[in-house]
Amino acid sequence: MIRYVLRRLLSTIPVMLTVALIVFSILYFSPGDPAALIAGETATAEDVERVRHALGLDRPFALQFGSWLWGVLHFDLGNSLFSNMPVSTMIGQRLEPTLSLMAVTLVFSVLIAVPVGVWAAWRKGGGFDRVTTVIAVVSFSIPVFACGYAGAWLFALKLGWLPVQGYKPLSGGIVPWFRQLILPAASLGTAYVALIARITRASMLETLDQDYIRTARAKGLGDGRILFLHALKNASVPIITIIGIGVAMLIGGAVVTESVFVIPGLGRLTAESILRRDFPVIQGIVLFFSFSYVLVNLLIDLVYAFVDPRIRY
Repeated sequence: MIRYVLRRLLSTIPVMLTVALIVFSILYFSPGDPAALIAGETATAEDVERVRHALGLDRPFALQFGSWLWGVLHFDLGNSLFSNMPVSTMIGQRLEPTLSLMAVTLVFSVLIAVPVGVWAAWRKGGGFDRVTTVIAVVSFSIPVFACGYAGAWLFALKLGWLPVQGYKPLSGGIVPWFRQLILPAASLGTAYVALIARITRASMLETLDQDYIRTARAKGLGDGRILFLHALKNASVPIITIIGIGVAMLIGGAVVTESVFVIPGLGRLTAESILRRDFPVIQGIVLFFSFSYVLVNLLIDLVYAFVDPRIRY
């Protein structure tokens, strides 16, 4: 088991190096000049060139990437081109809202989608199965921002049940914190719930056709024990996989959701940095998200080994 964990840890190193190179290359070769934005509309060509030289943007690609990568290896993501604040500090200031939003979305999505998918598979072809199939297809087809605006209009503006925007820190109380995240998490998790429910149903259908399930039924075991104690455990590998893959969906959706609900998280910081072409901030955030996703995949691989010991071999 230890050797398996070490191999998975070592395999993340080339992945992260590749991600760092791709992220830096995309921003380096993208159109636009941050030096011109910083210098202002009235700046002359000489002023823009001085700003570009001061920021080191006139150096060759290899030197810029090497300098940036060396700083990353020393936990230095550079400074913002506009605020001159360390990128790591800016990420730390915006980290709690994003992690809170993703955690609430993930927990509630799994708690809703897995039982729905299990029961839909158990009642294959019935009314519940058909209704959940239609709802899942519709939910997966609706964009995140559309769910956000519709939820804000109905539950915040019309009914007044929930706050429409902003974020309450967890230190201010769990009830205000959770109440502020209900609408954003519901909007972000709509497609995620549909995806997990569909994969759970498909995996359970395959498992329920196995001989040991028929044997359990013949022995008179209850539906709950058959479904959640025997079938779900053996059908869990594809479900765990899609939960891990869906984290990327949550990361991408957080940018839109935080902009809709004015949540001061990493997603909104990303959108603001892209508009201002603040390259160090964009690079730092994307690298942080990529590293987080690699860690999630590593965690999923380790969970595989516990769920099915054969996988580690």
